[in-house]
Amino acid sequence: MFPDLLCDDVFRLETSRLWLRWPRAADAAQVASLAGDQDVAIKTARIPHPYPEGKAAEFILLSRSANAHGQALTLAITKKRRPNELIGCIGLEPDGDGRLEVGYWLGKRYWGRGLVTEAVQGVVDLTFRHTEVGELRASALPANPASRRVLEKAGFQPAGKRTIEAPARGGPLTTDLFRLTRDAWLDRSLALERRAAQPGLSTAPNM
Repeated sequence: MFPDLLCDDVFRLETSRLWLRWPRAADAAQVASLAGDQDVAIKTARIPHPYPEGKAAEFILLSRSANAHGQALTLAITKKRRPNELIGCIGLEPDGDGRLEVGYWLGKRYWGRGLVTEAVQGVVDLTFRHTEVGELRASALPANPASRRVLEKAGFQPAGKRTIEAPARGGPLTTDLFRLTRDAWLDRSLALERRAAQPGLSTAPNM
């Protein structure tokens, strides 16, 4: 599902302010510190709190293995000026029906700056440009309106409710489902290009 380009740890995705790269063993302390924050963990289905010792190193090892085998794609979110300092993670996983699921988290100290929106948009564009996937999906907990806004800014549309496994939250949870098709992404991309071509108009994201 993932091309060879993404299965090599030299891969980097550049956005306006960010470098998205493979996670490294040296990121373990940052993962444990940032993902282990209760306010971050409770907004996810998988991040446990308290964060177990050694869990970050295991997460990085498993992520790198899945990346290398083309089974999934997990990228560390870093700022361009400090590419060795992880501030969050974003990933893509097959859902078993030919679609990819987008998931992400960001350290609390970096909230409110539009960084996740920028990372999600970058990964969306990467996916539709370099894979043949026809649809992306994502979930947001009802109590997490910020995640809903991130997805909507990236072009995702509400698609009802669904129940997901949430082992770190004690069992299944009902979430808001979002979807973005390749056709909708193409239409949105063309609209943004036309807007950018008009004098006096800007497509800069609202950060």
